[in-house]
Amino acid sequence: MDLFNNQPPASFNLLPKEGTVNYYGKVFSKAEADFFYRHLLENIVWENDQAVIFGKLIVTKRKVAWYGERPFEYTYSNITKTALPWTPELLQLKQQIELVSGETFNSCLLNLYHNGCEGMAWHSDGEKDLKKNGAIASVSFGVERKFSFKHKVDKTNISLYLEHGSLLMMKGTTQTHWLHRLPPTKKAHTPRINLTFRTIVEV
Repeated sequence: MDLFNNQPPASFNLLPKEGTVNYYGKVFSKAEADFFYRHLLENIVWENDQAVIFGKLIVTKRKVAWYGERPFEYTYSNITKTALPWTPELLQLKQQIELVSGETFNSCLLNLYHNGCEGMAWHSDGEKDLKKNGAIASVSFGVERKFSFKHKVDKTNISLYLEHGSLLMMKGTTQTHWLHRLPPTKKAHTPRINLTFRTIVEV
């Protein structure tokens, strides 16, 4: 199912079952979105992402950064990252997203996709460091990109475009029952920055 033309209200659940995804559309003005896009592009401590797959270290073209209220450790793809302290701009973004969504977050994983050749394969964010069934807020700046969900059992597929300055919320059992991805595209020639605000639980 494609949700490209008629944007549903934020209260509408895009998933037909076993999870909750709400798309708020543009929650930042164009001026705000342009400011944060430029600032994040130039000032975040970006590093090429890494993954250990079948014992082999893979380095991606996509770049990532990990920030939080404490030096949280976060392990995914067999690589552990330690959070850098919030910048004033990231704190401002976090506070605005918390105000809009009614959720709270203590960390943020940022992704920088330089162009449409870079994407993200099917996956779910179910790492043990994350709060179980906790909300994940996905904020997008830069070029508009298609984003897709696929049910893990019946393969139901749902896609939408994430706009410059927009907010997508994934809640409840979404990560348990659904995969999501950012497919590559030949239509995107400029960068996209994605921020996923999360909650880390320390044991």
